[in-house]
Amino acid sequence: MKILHISDTHGKHRDLTDLPEADIIVHTGDFTEDGTEEEVKDFVEWFGGLPYSHKIFIAGNHDLCLYGANIEGLPDNVHYLCNNSVTINGIKFYGVPMFVEDDLEGNFPELFSRIPDDTDVLLTHQPPLGILDEQDGINYGDYSLYKRVMEVKPKYHLFGHLHHVEEVYMVFRRVRFSNAARRGEGCFPILKI
Repeated sequence: MKILHISDTHGKHRDLTDLPEADIIVHTGDFTEDGTEEEVKDFVEWFGGLPYSHKIFIAGNHDLCLYGANIEGLPDNVHYLCNNSVTINGIKFYGVPMFVEDDLEGNFPELFSRIPDDTDVLLTHQPPLGILDEQDGINYGDYSLYKRVMEVKPKYHLFGHLHHVEEVYMVFRRVRFSNAARRGEGCFPILKI
């Protein structure tokens, strides 16, 4: 099974033409620029129309209007993950969004502690500390996320958020990490699971 990973399109999703073939497409947040309902509706319409068997997305820090919201009426093959999971062809995907409110309230350690031990593909918006998270000599990742990823050891951890990292893919302690937030690079990681 092939997974196409995209992230941080910031309202420019309709500019993405010629996306590579895959079985599943995953968007790890910041699909809006201003976090409005209109932007979310436009993204969901576009995303749902893509020619992939399954489409999975989570919210990023820009996707403000989704904090505390439920998205109803999605097609059966479109999955919005908000601290929950979906299993497709025996592969368990678990998603943790990144809302500013959770950051300000200090909720991330608790939210990350709930990542199930049997997660195969973890989706977060922010990176774990020290993994594809360095910009201008500073690591911006989350330590509690790093700790939980090292406990769970999913096959893949997919994220975005940081747009100017040098690398987009690495393997560390048997976990494959992908940061698909680079802008203007035509970078679309294809992962095989």
